[in-house]
Amino acid sequence: MTNDMLQLGREKRFLVLLGLICLALIGGALYMQIVLGEAPCPLCILQRYALLLIAIFAFIGAAMPSRRSLTVFEVLVVLSAIGGIVAAGRHVYILANPAVSCGLDVLQPIVDGLPLAAVFPLGFQVDGFCSTPYPPVLGMSLAQWALVAFVLTAVLVPLGIYRNRKKSN
Repeated sequence: MTNDMLQLGREKRFLVLLGLICLALIGGALYMQIVLGEAPCPLCILQRYALLLIAIFAFIGAAMPSRRSLTVFEVLVVLSAIGGIVAAGRHVYILANPAVSCGLDVLQPIVDGLPLAAVFPLGFQVDGFCSTPYPPVLGMSLAQWALVAFVLTAVLVPLGIYRNRKKSN
């Protein structure tokens, strides 16, 4: 096996792990919603979409045979993470400034109009307010944890690409 194939395999394993982590985070959010009664707001749902897109693109990317096709899906992962950073960053800001609205009246019909809201309403339909303070998890809000996860994804994926591509040249 060539060094190039080993590096490509490392990237693919990282993408599979990233996809599994994103699905676990969605599972955790569903647990908190269903078991703990923490109703998701429009920004929560947008963060779930970003996590789902990252997972889908990561899994598809891991199945790609060539470096070029793998890179296309890694770029889509990073773009999805940037979308997640925007949603989670806004959510963190609203939690820090409760007088600010998340635009429930504006965002709710848009988010509830997305396809997964009809297919899986329990997981992708708005049911709460962005400013509702739920108990922290290990000292941070869910929005803060999501922001950390999205930033790490947006930084680590390109870093991994750079590291692997640099070694192969």
